Amino acid sequence: MNPLASRGGTVILGVVLSVIFIFLLRGDGAANITELTVWFHVVVGIAWVGLLYYFNAVQMPAVAQALSDGDPGPAAINKYVAPRALFWFRWAALLTWLSGAAALGKMGIMGQAFTFEGFTFATASINAIGMGAWLGTIMLLNVWGLIWPNQKKILGMKQATPEEIAKAKKIATMASRINTALSIPMLLGMTAYGHGFPF
Repeated sequence: MNPLASRGGTVILGVVLSVIFIFLLRGDGAANITELTVWFHVVVGIAWVGLLYYFNAVQMPAVAQALSDGDPGPAAINKYVAPRALFWFRWAALLTWLSGAAALGKMGIMGQAFTFEGFTFATASINAIGMGAWLGTIMLLNVWGLIWPNQKKILGMKQATPEEIAKAKKIATMASRINTALSIPMLLGMTAYGHGFPF
C-alpha cells in the first residue's frame, strides 16, 4: 500500500516521519506539549496563509481571465475549486488562531503578548509575537466576518441580487488583500519571537 496514493495517507506519512525524526534527534521520547502545539500551529498556519496567497495570486486572476475567455468561464473554478478551498481556508484560520493562543498560554505569555505588557527592549520578543497575534486575530475576524459571508453570495451559496454580489466581491477582495498585507508583518512577528528582528 502506497501512502502517497491518498491525501490522508500522505498526511499520516508526514506525521510518522516527524515522529521518527523526533526520536532520532531527541532520543528520550519525552513529549514536549508546547512544541507539539507550536508545530500544529505552524502546519495549519501554512495551510491558511498558503491558501490566502493562492486566492490572491492564482485564483482571482484566473477567474478574471476565465471571464474574458468565455466557456467554461469561471464556473468551473467557482463550482469545484473555490468552495473546497474556502472550506480549508476558514477552518485552517480558526485552527491557526486557536493553536497559537494555546501555545501562548502554554508558554505563559498570552496576557503579556496581547497587552504588550512591560513594553521594553527586554520584552521585544514577546511584543513581536503579540503584534503577530493581534494581526492574526484581525485576519481571523476578516475571514469569518467578511470574506466567508461575502463569498457565499459570490458563489451562489446564499441568495443575493446582482448588486449585492457586486458589493460582496468588493468587500471580499479588500478583506483578502488586507489579510495578505497583514500576513507579512504577522509572519515577521511570529519568527522574530524566536530569532529576533532582522534589523
